[in-house]
Amino acid sequence: MRDVPQTYRLSIWRGLGQTLGRIVAPVLLRVRRRRGKEDPLRFREKMARRMLARPTGPIIWFHAASVGESRSVLPLIRAVLERRPDAHVLITTGTLTSARMLEKELPPRAIHQFAPLDVVPYVRRFLRHWKPDLVLWVESEFWPTTLSEIRMRRIPAILVNARLSEKSFRGWKRRISMSREMMRSFVMGLAPTKEIAANLNILGLARVKVTGNLKASAEPLAADAAELSRLQGVIGGRPVFVAASTHEGEDDILAAAIASMAAERPDVLAIIVPRHPDRGPRMREHYAARGQTALRSQGEAIAADTRFYIADTMGELGLFYRLAGAVFVGGSLIAHGGQNPLEPALLSRAVAYGPHMTNFTAECAALAAAGAGTAVTDAEALAAYALAQFADAASAHERGEAARAAASKEADALSRTLSFLAAFLRQVGHHARP
Repeated sequence: MRDVPQTYRLSIWRGLGQTLGRIVAPVLLRVRRRRGKEDPLRFREKMARRMLARPTGPIIWFHAASVGESRSVLPLIRAVLERRPDAHVLITTGTLTSARMLEKELPPRAIHQFAPLDVVPYVRRFLRHWKPDLVLWVESEFWPTTLSEIRMRRIPAILVNARLSEKSFRGWKRRISMSREMMRSFVMGLAPTKEIAANLNILGLARVKVTGNLKASAEPLAADAAELSRLQGVIGGRPVFVAASTHEGEDDILAAAIASMAAERPDVLAIIVPRHPDRGPRMREHYAARGQTALRSQGEAIAADTRFYIADTMGELGLFYRLAGAVFVGGSLIAHGGQNPLEPALLSRAVAYGPHMTNFTAECAALAAAGAGTAVTDAEALAAYALAQFADAASAHERGEAARAAASKEADALSRTLSFLAAFLRQVGHHARP
């Protein structure tokens, strides 16, 4: 499509979706279902089939890509429902992990559905069924067909907690006409920083307000008190290294770093929490060659000689962060963009991360400035960081408190976001549109 004028690319995208979607999408979804990548009972929701019944009254639709985005807007969802007791919230995501998390944490009057694939008939069927009155599009996963269908129906849409890495910005800037066409779907954008707001202006979103990062307004991750006490008793005084939300491609570096830690602290326990729990069995095989390994999903206990504890379960990061003497946040040793460093910081844990934290540049800068965030480039640096944390508990505690203070500075992002949404929330259900 290099030689095609950018103003026509959205039309081409929509046309290809119309032509190929009904053929390719069902096959793709069935293949993914066989591989355990889709919910076997709910995968048809992605074709806008077998949806839940629409409740009466106004519908406020949140779209969030995955777990991190979903968790960041849970406080906003609760606040929106409190302000509009006559309304329901529909939240759509695309991943199994986000669906499982939301099943446990959504408040009453909030409904989860899988987002429809960006194919014209699916999107239209979805919108005809749900008839949303307001769309709150979380962060920066843009789907051209869905956004254009929202605009054609004159449904007010707002980009919330708009996050845009430099790489994404440069990519959209090269397709500026297409970007501006998509940005027409939003009546307003709410950005975490002035830099992101300026970049959104360049890409075609005229009205952008700076609110701060909603992820800093999220409640600290919860933990089961009884299980925390049990694990503390099992672990005793052993130093605990937690590698959170790790991705494929990071295991070799982590294994080497843990081996270096063990050379100095033979009793170290590494709790490794994969971003995608279905990786657990493969990870067990990988780490078992390097030391005694236990898999949490299989109920395997932590023994005195357990070196690697693969925590391949959902919704327990708050538990493991509370056990940690040293924390590493994954998705950052590979070119993924990193995972949320504010979650451990809000639990008073200093954070180490790799060189690829482009999704959280401002957050890492704030943590580093507070002396509570450390960038590491290899196994040796990661091991040195963890050993320093283990060696001086008082200093580790100070860095943890600094991390919490730095993460909490943006805690009023929720109230600022609500102030800009207030007028739109008042209008929900009280205006006519085609």
